[in-house]
This record gives sequence, structure tokens and C-alpha cells, in this order.
Amino acid sequence: MGTMIELQSADGTAVPAYEAHPAGTPKGAVVVIQEIFGVNSHIRAVADGYAADGYLAVAPAAFHRVKPGVELGYTDTDMGEGFGYKTAVEALPAPGVMQDIQAAIDHAAQASGGKVGIVGYCWGGLLTWRAACTLSGLSAAAPYYGGGVTTEAEIARQPRVPVMAHFADEDKWIPLDTVEILKKAHPAVQVFTYAAHHGFNCDQRGSWHAPSAQQAREHTLAFFKQHVG
Repeated sequence: MGTMIELQSADGTAVPAYEAHPAGTPKGAVVVIQEIFGVNSHIRAVADGYAADGYLAVAPAAFHRVKPGVELGYTDTDMGEGFGYKTAVEALPAPGVMQDIQAAIDHAAQASGGKVGIVGYCWGGLLTWRAACTLSGLSAAAPYYGGGVTTEAEIARQPRVPVMAHFADEDKWIPLDTVEILKKAHPAVQVFTYAAHHGFNCDQRGSWHAPSAQQAREHTLAFFKQHVG
């Protein structure tokens, strides 16, 4: 089990984050970026999982600037509420939430004494892609079904670190033809697709698909082992 800590962003904002420690000396660190449901029990479990695999894991509260303490479930009502917070965060003046992710990366590097990878899910997948393209201190990035990653504006970005992207064949939010465009534009990005729906990694969602989640996790852990430690 982890604990809540406080990060200091560049503009002086104090941002809560969930931090999970491995049993021994960290192999490195993984920053975990939430879905539109906040740093809820699922995201904390994801962070705990990376800690169990030997990494210091840090999950910053990406909604904190617009609504502190968000922790939602996965009902349609929760989805509507979370989408509203996500829209509000996206509307913040630059750098907005990206400075909070940078603070998490900086903290993770210092606290672990090693390299830092980043992983994110849904909206967090989009933020993970942006982090790979714009932030400093990362060694690898693994966005999962990042909504918006395959839009023209996001494909135009250039990642600074190795990226492994996970998508679902039956994702109604991210058409496969746009995934193909991403692959052609960024041949160095490793792209995996799974016979599943959006949100397949989350065991609290109806779209959870255990075989795909396990396979994606194995790919990501091998990727982090190569680039983070």
C-alpha cells in the first residue's frame, strides 16, 4: 500500500499524488497518469502493481487544479462528471497540468535514484504521449488507448523518448485507421493492438479484458526493463 504525498509544481501549486514504494531498492520509477476518473482505487492499484514489480510509482492528481479530491467510479454519471473535469483541465492556460506531471517526474527521479518511465490510461494516455513529446527527465512512455493521440494535432508532435502505445481493435473512441496513420507517421513507436474495447486494462470497467490487460502489461514491463531499469 502506498501513501499520499504532495508535489510542488513550477508555479508553486501543491499537487497531491499517490506514491507506492517497492520492497527493496527501486529499479527506477514509473509515473502513472489517471483516466478521467481521478486517482481512484484502480489507479492506486496500478501504482501498487508497478511497485510490486520493483519500481517507485507516483500517480499525480491530474484534476487538482480544477477539482481537488476527485475519486470516481465507472458509471455513466461518473463518466459525464469526469469528462467535465477533463474538459476544464484541457482549457487551462499552458502549461496547465503538464507542469504537475513534470513535478511528478522530477520527484520520481529524485526519490528512486533511477530512470523514470511514464504510463497513462484513456485521457492519461493522451497526457503520457504529450509528456513524451514535451517534458524532460523521462526515459520511456507507454500510453494506453489515449483518446486524442491519433488526431492530426497530436500526431504532429515528436516524442523525445521511446514510446510503446497500446490500442484496442474495438475501441469506438479511437478508430483503427487513425492508429495506422500514427504508425506510419512514427515508425519508431511500438504499437500494439488487442482484441478488446476501450478501457480493457481496468478491472473495474465492463470493458475489462483480462487476457489483453495481461499481455499489454507484459509488453510494458519488458519495455520499462529495457529503458528504465
